[in-house]
Amino acid sequence: MDKVIITGGKRLKGEVEISGAKNSALPIIASSILSTEECILKNVPLLKDIQTIQRLLECMGARIQRDGYTLNVNAKDLKSCEAPYELVKTMRASVLVLGPLVARFGEARVSLPGGCAIGTRPINLHIAGLQRMGAEVEIKHGYVEVRAKRLKGAKIYFDISTVTGTENLMMAAVLAEGVTVLGNAACEPEVVDLANFLIKRGARIQGAGTDTIIIEGVSKIRGDSYEVMPDRIEAGTYLVCGAITGGDVTVSRCIPSHLDAVLMKLGAAGIKTEVSSDSVRVIADNGISAVDVRTMPYPGFPTDMQAQIMALMAVSRGLSVITETVFENRYIHVPELRRMGANIKLQGNDAIVEGVKKLSGAPVMATDLRASASLVVAGLVAEGKTEIQRIYHLDRGYERLEEKLSRLGADIVRVS
Repeated sequence: MDKVIITGGKRLKGEVEISGAKNSALPIIASSILSTEECILKNVPLLKDIQTIQRLLECMGARIQRDGYTLNVNAKDLKSCEAPYELVKTMRASVLVLGPLVARFGEARVSLPGGCAIGTRPINLHIAGLQRMGAEVEIKHGYVEVRAKRLKGAKIYFDISTVTGTENLMMAAVLAEGVTVLGNAACEPEVVDLANFLIKRGARIQGAGTDTIIIEGVSKIRGDSYEVMPDRIEAGTYLVCGAITGGDVTVSRCIPSHLDAVLMKLGAAGIKTEVSSDSVRVIADNGISAVDVRTMPYPGFPTDMQAQIMALMAVSRGLSVITETVFENRYIHVPELRRMGANIKLQGNDAIVEGVKKLSGAPVMATDLRASASLVVAGLVAEGKTEIQRIYHLDRGYERLEEKLSRLGADIVRVS
């Protein structure tokens, strides 16, 4: 099994280009199921999660071709409405095929999802929404089985904000009979990206990016081409990498407005930032001050950046409190950061981080995607070598990580 070895202490400097957003590409690829026409998707990142959803659609009968960063997806001859456990268990986002399958074929059989162990993340809100739209749902032998002759528009209110739930039901609603209203909908940019692609294909959607999305069902939607937006979490991660090393790093091909909450916290920590139309430069030449962070649904501070900002706070001046409000089990990276000398105490949903002067390299184990990123961030500034094992988690969400960091001056290698 591969591992990453980082020799810390190198100041990062230079420019890094951001890849397409994983969490946009996954629902956009799933939405190709809705049409019998080909979808041409551009700026699709080369990631394990993308390979997983590609294999999932192919096992159902879709024809997919990749040419560099472009995917040609044709779901015309889909012959199966089942998403098997063998694939769904590796990635929770596989459940995104549920809504499109029911919308187009009137049935779906999807394994209950797996993925990162960062919380229970049940799909009960997806199921309740489909039932409101007239579907019959059974859970048998670890599978969700859904049937509906044709879904009907309905008013649906999410008890808690859910990105995949919003995306799944939005895709289901585009072919439903009548109007569907999604209340307390997720406002994340990835939801907007999916909506924009669906609208381009003939869907009638209003309000994406707000907490109320209105979908007027149509009889069919077509295929089309679309470019996936840049990955805001990858961009935020490289900004933190630059900051923790006292570096001067420009993150290009990004959407700075998607990073507002992250940039505010970096500014409060004494990190200088320069923002242009499609890039952010971070200049860290005056140390790092402690700041408190509370994760929230967008436009709040993203839970997917919590582990990385914790690594930054581990070497800050002072005491910071990081509060996780989105997932109930997202501090599993803390023991690994402690192995590197971080002073972190957990009290319920709060992580109390007292900055230390230095971290020390150590063998550590990645436990989920963003936890992996936090260990990379810490390793860049730690004295000596940090060996990160189980890096297949990193490969799920960061494209060519070692190459990009090496170009910025990091001493990082992947070994088998």
